[in-house]
Amino acid sequence: MISFTVRMRFPEEDRNEIASVLESLALASRQEPGCVSYVPHWVEGDAATVLIYEQYRDEAAVEFHRGTEHFAKHATGGLYQKMLDRHVEHLQAIA
Repeated sequence: MISFTVRMRFPEEDRNEIASVLESLALASRQEPGCVSYVPHWVEGDAATVLIYEQYRDEAAVEFHRGTEHFAKHATGGLYQKMLDRHVEHLQAIA
C-alpha cells in the first residue's frame, strides 16, 4: 500500500475555483482501479491550504493516476498553475 499527503497553498481569492477543481479531481481519481482513497481537505483555520490524503494499491497505481487525463487536466493544468507552494509527505503504516 502506498500512502501520502500533498499539502498545497493557494491564493485565498482562488478558494472556490480550487474547491471545484478538487471535487472533479477527487471524483475521477476515486474511480481508478488502484485508488484506495483520495480525500482533499481544507486545513481548518487556514483558508488558503489544502491537504490531500491519497492511498493506492501499489506504485503502478500511483503511476497510472499521474498518467490519467483527469490528472493532466485538473492537477497539472489546474492546481499546479494556481498553487503558491506544494509539499508531499510519504507515509509508512504502523499497523
